[in-house]
Amino acid sequence: MSTFKPLDPLLHSQLRLAVMSLLIGLDEAEFTFLKEKTESTAGNLSVQLDKLEKAGYIKIEKSFRDKRPLTTCSITSLGVKAFEDYVENLKNYIS
Repeated sequence: MSTFKPLDPLLHSQLRLAVMSLLIGLDEAEFTFLKEKTESTAGNLSVQLDKLEKAGYIKIEKSFRDKRPLTTCSITSLGVKAFEDYVENLKNYIS
C-alpha cells in the first residue's frame, strides 16, 4: 500500500479550489469574473479570497475603474506550487 500524502486543507474547500483552478490559467481575474464562474455569493467569495491571500497563495489588488471599486486577483508562485502539489497528491489517491 502506498503512502498517501496529506491534501492541503486550504485547497480542499470546493470554492477555494475552484478559485485556484481558475487563476492557475490566467494572469489575473476580476472579483466579478470569479463570482460569476464559481456561482458564489460576494460575501462567501470575499472570505475565501481573504484566506487564500493570508496563506500567500493569491495576491489581491484593489483599485478603481470609472469611480467604482475594482478587485483583481492573481495567483502567486507559492499558490502555483501549492496547487500543483495538491493535484499530484490527489492523483496519488485515485491511482
